[in-house]
Amino acid sequence: MAGQTAANDLDASPTTLAQDLLVACKRGDPTQKFRAALAALDDSDLRPLRRDRRTALAFWLNCYNAGTQLLLDKRPELYENPVRFVRFFWAPAITIADTSLSLNRIENGLLRGGRSQYGLGYLPKLLVTTFEHRHRLPDCDPRIHFALNCGAESCPAIRAYEPEQIDEQLDLATRSYLDATVAYDATENVVRVPRVFRWFRGDFGGSEGIRAFLRAYDVIPEGASPAIRHLAWDWSKATGKFVE
Repeated sequence: MAGQTAANDLDASPTTLAQDLLVACKRGDPTQKFRAALAALDDSDLRPLRRDRRTALAFWLNCYNAGTQLLLDKRPELYENPVRFVRFFWAPAITIADTSLSLNRIENGLLRGGRSQYGLGYLPKLLVTTFEHRHRLPDCDPRIHFALNCGAESCPAIRAYEPEQIDEQLDLATRSYLDATVAYDATENVVRVPRVFRWFRGDFGGSEGIRAFLRAYDVIPEGASPAIRHLAWDWSKATGKFVE
C-alpha cells in the first residue's frame, strides 16, 4: 500500500494520492493535503487512467470509497435525510482535476461506463458530462458492486485497491461478500442474494448472468439453476467499515 505522501508532493501519481487519501480516512488523519493534490491534477495527470483499465478501476474505487467517508464525516445529515438518494449521492464528494464529483457520477458516470442508476442496469445514463465521457471505463465490471461502500450496513468492507493487484483484490472482495451474504437452498431450489443483483441486474447479464456469476464464485453448484430472491438492504449508517 502506498505510503503517506508529502503535503506538497504534486508529482505523486493519481493512484497513490487516492490510496493515501483513503488510508488517511481510515486512520482519522487530516485529509486536506491529499484532497488538494487530487484537485490540482490536470488532464495529462489522468492520462494513465484512460490508457489502463486496472489503473482506472483502482483509482475510481478508492476515490468513491474515500468520498463516502468524507461525506459521512463532514455532512452526516445528508445520509440521514429521508431523501438520501438525492441529498447524499448527488452531493459533491471529492474534487479531481478541478472537477467536483458526486458519488453518483463516480459510480454510474465513470465506473459503470455511463449507465443509469435507474432501469436495473439496462439504461444509459442521461446528462453525461464531458469529464465522464473522457474518463469513464468502456465497460462495467460487475465486481465493483462488491467493492463500493456507500456507508450502509449492508455495504461491503472497504480496502485500498492497487492497479497491479486489482483483479485479485476484486475477486477476493467479491468472494468474501458473497460468502457472507448469499444463501442457497438446494431443497427449495432458491438462492437469496444481496439487493445489488436487482438494482444492477443488467450489469450481471440478467438472471442467467447472475446464476453464472454465482457459479463462478462457487456460491451455487455447477448445473444449478435456482430461483433468485433478493434480500432486504440495511441502510443503517456504518462509518469506517474497513477491512482489517
